[in-house]
Amino acid sequence: MTDLVSLVRLLEGSSVRVRVPGSSANIGPGFDSIGLALGIWDECVATVTAEPGLVIEVEGEGAADVPRDDRHLVHRSMVRAWEQLRVKPPAGLHLSCRNAIPHGRGLGSSASAIVAGIVAAQGLCDMATGRDSADNTFDRAFTNNLATAIEGHPDNASASVFGGMTLSWADDVDSGQIHSVQLEVTADVIPLLFIPATQLPTATARAVLPELIPHCVAAQNSARVGLLVEAVTRRPELLLAATREWLHQEQRRSSFPDSMALLDTLRGKGHAAVISGAGPSVLVLTTPPQIEEARALADHSVWRVLAPGMPLMGASLERVST
Repeated sequence: MTDLVSLVRLLEGSSVRVRVPGSSANIGPGFDSIGLALGIWDECVATVTAEPGLVIEVEGEGAADVPRDDRHLVHRSMVRAWEQLRVKPPAGLHLSCRNAIPHGRGLGSSASAIVAGIVAAQGLCDMATGRDSADNTFDRAFTNNLATAIEGHPDNASASVFGGMTLSWADDVDSGQIHSVQLEVTADVIPLLFIPATQLPTATARAVLPELIPHCVAAQNSARVGLLVEAVTRRPELLLAATREWLHQEQRRSSFPDSMALLDTLRGKGHAAVISGAGPSVLVLTTPPQIEEARALADHSVWRVLAPGMPLMGASLERVST
């Protein structure tokens, strides 16, 4: 059993504010490896209180559905982080969450909550150990690794941690170490989102994927991943070919037929459309001359169309009070 006497004890009254962007993952052929940050932000203020107990307030997206107890994903992620950091969880904690990322749409709401919890846990720990309260940095590598361990795959988490478009991979050995790099995406590439009213749980979307694929299919897909890096960094005219994939979209067509129908329409008109994350939102990597044409191809009574931008910085931390 862990010796709690040796653990860091958080300071009553210490408070941090965390902002985390949403993300789109599984970008075309980059299944479980390439994600991009979206300019849709969730915010959470975590405060250690003198009054014992856990109080969670939620407003915005998902407010009617998320739990208000220790099952809340932000809180669960804070506890996981504190275990790693040897921090004793406080007797009293208040979480105030403002959500803008739609839930169950393939826009990284779960990964954002996980990242928020890990970053907030670090911020409160740093305040207890005497780090300069004006130093709003945190360990992004630690956050990336733990968020991936909780989430199960790195593309959503890494984009929310680092911002921009990220490419992630794991060590050859079973160390749990995840590495991510930011791709230098040209300013001509613009993410355009088509968001439906319907939701789809990630577990449902992934359940239909095959366990094995032929070697020739893997070779085709890996070639397009390389092409995708070239397209987003230097040659956006290659985006349509670069977003062709064989691993996950067609296999899930029955899970989101309306999304696949829109994807077919967009790609048929030359737009680099992909399913965002586990769906059912559709992402188009477009360019300024094409953006209005792409917008016009969707029924706006069915699809909410957003151009949220791609923030180059991911999660942020602010120490509010001590």
